[in-house]
Amino acid sequence: MDRRQFIKTAALGAVACAAPHAALSGENTFKPTPANGWRSFEVTTRVELAAAGSTTRVWLPLPSVEESAWIRPIGNVWQGNAEVIERIVDPVYGARMVAARWEAGEPEPVLEVVSRFATCDRAIDLSQPAKIAPLDKAARELHTRATDLLPTDGIVKKTALEITKGSNTDLDKARAIYEWIVENTERDPKTPGCGLGDIRTMLESANLKGKCADLNALYVGLARAVGLPARDVYGIRVADSRYGYKSLGKSGDISKAQHCRAEVWLAEFGWVPVDPADVRKVILEERPGLKLSDDVVVAARQTLFGAWETNWLAYNVAHDLKLPGSDGPKIPFLMYPQGENTAGRFNSLDPTTFVYRITAKEIIS
Repeated sequence: MDRRQFIKTAALGAVACAAPHAALSGENTFKPTPANGWRSFEVTTRVELAAAGSTTRVWLPLPSVEESAWIRPIGNVWQGNAEVIERIVDPVYGARMVAARWEAGEPEPVLEVVSRFATCDRAIDLSQPAKIAPLDKAARELHTRATDLLPTDGIVKKTALEITKGSNTDLDKARAIYEWIVENTERDPKTPGCGLGDIRTMLESANLKGKCADLNALYVGLARAVGLPARDVYGIRVADSRYGYKSLGKSGDISKAQHCRAEVWLAEFGWVPVDPADVRKVILEERPGLKLSDDVVVAARQTLFGAWETNWLAYNVAHDLKLPGSDGPKIPFLMYPQGENTAGRFNSLDPTTFVYRITAKEIIS
């Protein structure tokens, strides 16, 4: 069989979706709602590497989160000139990925993956508790456990208890942690990529600056430390915001639009979307000189506890991930293309070894 053959894992069909609304104007109009309808997108990731002087491997994330209320993966296809290209699923978190291997001597290693999926905005009415099926034991254990970068003891536990002191319900605790992060952290544009999410170091150093994988990981770790199931959701922005937030959307070339979000499990609501990191992104990037008291920030702060505008692809919820087939150490998360050869681990932040481009387009049917 020609190893350059185009390989399919699922038909790339489209699903019916509502046309996006125009960006809204005025105060307090940042209100994502499932009533906006479903939208379908196609994301293409193309990776080109330096000539393979030794065996070289690459891992690319695939859409792995399937939730009937807000995201539906449709399918993936891929092509390339690798000796082996295969779809792999991480056994711990269920993260799906394409793994490729080139042997020494390939002059122009290349891999391209096309994924289609549909999304719908999320908004949880936190004033209306409901009867929700309990989180099963295995999921609860997975999403409350400590990991290398998400410890739940020591300074993390101490900080979480201080933040939630006086909170009477899980909802109160979840909101207190969210508000504390919004008040006390900063988005640092100099942080490489999306950050690492090393929350113990952040707290011990009192340096609460970073990007989404730092600030939202801090939320997840603090929530777990007081017994709330919580998880990071790693993904990428795929469209502009319909609500006019230039800082909260990206279309076309989305190569640098990776974004991590967070969820917390509350017994009467299920998985609740939160995103304190994006509140801080609005302050830094929406326009110069913004403060927490400005209307555009207040609206984001109110909205992003309980709602997401899902102009965004969720890849997976895998943290401290061992890449299948790799002898290297764990990686913090799989949100960027990853690779390795005998010279060591490399990723999309190393353009001397690895050139990649990710593009997104909306499918209207």
